[in-house]
Amino acid sequence: MELGMIGLGRMGGNMTERLLQGGHRVVAYDRNPEAVQTAAAAGAHGVASLDELVTALPTPRVIWVMVPAGAPVDSTLDALLPQLQAGDIMIDGGNSLYKDSQARAARLAERGIAFVDVGTSGGIWGLREGYCLMAGGTPEAVGYIQPILETLAPNGGNAHVGPSGAGHYTKMIHNGIEYGMMQ
Repeated sequence: MELGMIGLGRMGGNMTERLLQGGHRVVAYDRNPEAVQTAAAAGAHGVASLDELVTALPTPRVIWVMVPAGAPVDSTLDALLPQLQAGDIMIDGGNSLYKDSQARAARLAERGIAFVDVGTSGGIWGLREGYCLMAGGTPEAVGYIQPILETLAPNGGNAHVGPSGAGHYTKMIHNGIEYGMMQ
């Protein structure tokens, strides 16, 4: 499968590498050109702008965003939205507030663009062990990206947990339990 990955920090960079190892074609972008160069050296198609990322992907486009929650997600969506078309799928794999994910899904749905919020757990071990993925969105959109989820997750490590917002809600609960256990 082909997808764009925006945000090549510790998580996004390792996820890109795991996807490449799984045989996916990844168009990679980050504001830091060195992160793009690292992804390209691993086999990704590195690009220097969001515009290049969008034009390098076939339709329907699948774009995974791994940027900090809040304003960075919204500004990335704002920059991409004029170039996207009905049928495209946007994925937010960060730690966004589930209510924000619900609002983003509604906003994109007005243009026929699917939004999938994927709570992503795995940290620095995700590259080797895989990521636990909790996806919220329509059954059609989550089904379409299933090959990506299966590559990123260990066997049985991903689930469609409900409509938009459910993925980030589930990750929020996951974090609460995890942090409680660490105490």
